[in-house]
Amino acid sequence: MKRLTPALVKGAPYTGRVPQRPPRVTQRDLAEETGLSTATVSYALRGMQVPPETQQRVREAAERLGYQADPIARALASGRTGYIGVLCRSLTDVWQQATAAALGRRLLGDGRHALIVDASNDPALEATLASQLADQRVDALIVLPVDPGAAHWSEVAERTVLISIGDGLSGGAAHAEVVFDNEAGITDALHVLVAAGHRRIAVMTPGGLTTPDRPAETVAGQVARRLGLHVTLHRSPHDLDGAAAVARGVLAGQDPPTAFLCMADSMAYGVYAGARESGLEVPDDISVVGYDDHPLSRLLTPPLSTYRWPVDLLVDLVVERTVKAITAGKRSRRRVLAPVAQPRGSVGAPGTARGSAAADAPAGEST
Repeated sequence: MKRLTPALVKGAPYTGRVPQRPPRVTQRDLAEETGLSTATVSYALRGMQVPPETQQRVREAAERLGYQADPIARALASGRTGYIGVLCRSLTDVWQQATAAALGRRLLGDGRHALIVDASNDPALEATLASQLADQRVDALIVLPVDPGAAHWSEVAERTVLISIGDGLSGGAAHAEVVFDNEAGITDALHVLVAAGHRRIAVMTPGGLTTPDRPAETVAGQVARRLGLHVTLHRSPHDLDGAAAVARGVLAGQDPPTAFLCMADSMAYGVYAGARESGLEVPDDISVVGYDDHPLSRLLTPPLSTYRWPVDLLVDLVVERTVKAITAGKRSRRRVLAPVAQPRGSVGAPGTARGSAAADAPAGEST
């Protein structure tokens, strides 16, 4: 049996020398310990081509000696690293935080590790991070895209398995897509606000001039024209202070809106704060609708009317399709998830002064 260098003892006196790390236990060490060939040890560790009792014998020796598989060697042998990139649009969005965490837990349960990164709602940064993750040889890249129409997705898909959440990617680049029925959700939200008497509606969106064709924002403009509404689009960050500042600016403008449709609940929290800082109350003066039903939304006063996406189903579908694409090289058909309305207390009739301004506004204007 090969003798291994013991680890440093806690509390040992300082010698002035840089501590030497104990040598890594190798498959050769396991072979000497078990009396097997290194090839047999390799097969046993992977559960291949050797009897179960041999596999057990090798695993017991590995545990006894503290053997850890070399991830680089394993990746070279299998062509897989065991790592999955999760590229989020913005982790200041509480819904994306929760979804990324759920994906990480679910992937870990499948023996894979998530590398979760944040594009900070910046299309250029998103392109850079996607390329870097592909360079790191992730087995797949799951993305909640800032710019689903960007040209770089096709190039990324040639280098790794690409899975999209929320929006489909341009050119059919993704190996699988689990997308949201934004047309149904936004159409329903605007109809709800129209039924309550609103004609001037501000849409808070993570998109901007660099991503003008995001599906959700496009749908909002189409529905506004169809219903003869005055809808304005306002780019907003997800963080509370940033979203509140945007809301205050919108409310201080000429002929301000009587209602807000927020493309994330985290933005709606900013509207609540901005409205109250402007001396307005929800829903007496301003109505607010969110769009993802984070649990915190039920704790607001009044609770936020919003739309729920089935996160558990979403995560299951994404991980199932990711594993299928990695292990079998198969593409999956697009799956569309429908929103479920969560009407609560944040929608009411327009306030008297604000309602009269809305009535005088020209119909169908959108910016």
